[in-house]
Amino acid sequence: MKRVSQIALVSLATGMAILQLSCGDATADGKKQSADGKKQSATGEPASTEPGTPAQPSKPVIKTEEEWKKILTPEQFEILRKHGTERAWGKVYAEWKKQGAGTYYCVGCNAELFTSKEKFDARCGWPAFFDASKHENIKTLTDTSFGTVRVEVRCNVCDGHLGHVFT
Repeated sequence: MKRVSQIALVSLATGMAILQLSCGDATADGKKQSADGKKQSATGEPASTEPGTPAQPSKPVIKTEEEWKKILTPEQFEILRKHGTERAWGKVYAEWKKQGAGTYYCVGCNAELFTSKEKFDARCGWPAFFDASKHENIKTLTDTSFGTVRVEVRCNVCDGHLGHVFT
């Protein structure tokens, strides 16, 4: 994948913190590992997994809509599976700004997406990254919804919506 100038990741307010390339800092499973080794959700709450790096998926993660609804919160489901967007300048963004060094994973499948090294404040109200930490876990698509042409960012493992690229 080509290096993207800005990746806006609109994260799920909870869980994955669905990352939208350019303005987001969420992980596929919504968990962030802090410098002290403890995982946190995008909202800064402790994750329910033990310390350490989550096992990375070795093949595509495919689930039915009902299966996704069972493992994601309603807000995560709306963003990750229905391409929703959380409110700009909200709680997730405020928590994201406070988070220190760590790694962001997809809330849907645990695929590594970003690290704090790629994080920056785009002042757009959503978490932002200038590049992915694992390019193979990110894919981009042309999004022509809402009468505009944008670049949508998705998890390449579970096809979860992460956000849009802002240039």
